Amino acid sequence: MREATCNSVQLPQETISDALTEVLREGARKMLAQAIEAEVSDYIERFRSVADEKGHRMVVRNGYHPERKIQTGLGAIDVKAPKINDKRVDEDGCRKRFTSQILPPYLRKTKSLEELVPWLYLKGISSGDFPEALQALLGKHAKGFSASTVTRLKKVWEGDFREWDKRSLSGKRYVYMWADGIHFNVRLGEDDRMCILVIVGAAEDGKKELVAIEQGYRESELSWKNVLLSLRERGLERGPELAVADGALGFWKALEEIFPSSKQQACWVHKTANILDKMPKTKQPEAKKMIHEIYMAENKKDAEKALTKFQSVFEDKYPKAVKSLLRGKHRLLSFYDFPGVHWQHIRTTNPIESTFATVRLRTKRTKGCGSVNATVHMVFKLIKSAEKRWRKLRGYKLLADVIDLNVKFEDGVRKLAA
Repeated sequence: MREATCNSVQLPQETISDALTEVLREGARKMLAQAIEAEVSDYIERFRSVADEKGHRMVVRNGYHPERKIQTGLGAIDVKAPKINDKRVDEDGCRKRFTSQILPPYLRKTKSLEELVPWLYLKGISSGDFPEALQALLGKHAKGFSASTVTRLKKVWEGDFREWDKRSLSGKRYVYMWADGIHFNVRLGEDDRMCILVIVGAAEDGKKELVAIEQGYRESELSWKNVLLSLRERGLERGPELAVADGALGFWKALEEIFPSSKQQACWVHKTANILDKMPKTKQPEAKKMIHEIYMAENKKDAEKALTKFQSVFEDKYPKAVKSLLRGKHRLLSFYDFPGVHWQHIRTTNPIESTFATVRLRTKRTKGCGSVNATVHMVFKLIKSAEKRWRKLRGYKLLADVIDLNVKFEDGVRKLAA
């Protein structure tokens, strides 16, 4: 009997494939862990100087989250992410939380290239690096993806955007609209004022939809006027009953000219940030609480009293902060003339802000002709993907009353017009 040699022993192809997959999976796990670790370190370093009254740092490490699995094209990968204890609070008094920008919640389980490719692009991955990035994330599902493939795919999405941007709006009616200028600080050329103008609307059935997206200048009346004119030219006969925006005069002036009957509501999140920016940090907690009492009051009368109180307390010492509060005063309390169940939706531009929270913070700047348009197209694809998961407006059945001329709302309560 011939003695078997090493050369004569062959492992089954399936075994070799499984072993290779395990090696790739382990490499992906280490790469992901290192990336998240670096992201956590950067976050903590960014707020190293933020301390409480006792001098203790407000943002520190706090061990690790329980190990969990992330589904990828290579199978499940175990991840044990660092935990951050962030003691800072936002404008509404809620604790701020660290959210990984590397793996945002809505991408952790998806294998959809429709979302993954534009997301990677907005994260700064160049076309030439896509094959490697997709191979690491999708394994065999990325086979055949080259730089030219991605370039062709981006051209298809450019066509999708142009077709959508020319769609007819005849017969459409948006009861509410939220408008904001979103700064990405990347791929938008040298002019830091340039941003992407976005409008989201709530239709009569309560569904929230992307209405418009266009490059422009955040404070520019002309840019916003072009956006609104485009909507009207494509068949949108009436403006919203209420438009919510961050307070930029350019948008309000454009709205008054194109849709003069629309009521206006300033975003309280932006308003609060602007006010606190003009006050010392030691006074900000007290001021934030008093601002909160204004827009969380049960009725307009109490809100006006809270506003007057803020003015009397801070006007002498912090006139710029009070001036910021009173700027556009007639837009601050408009939401009281609409259903109370809708207040949480129409006091802020959160429907836009929450959508962009995971993609607007990129920091890498890429120069080059056409990058602005490319970014608009990628953002469009991400929003349209996110749109599928947007929930209807709470109390959407009351939207019929909002557009009914015989019905009025006073302090959120329905009343028949006299």
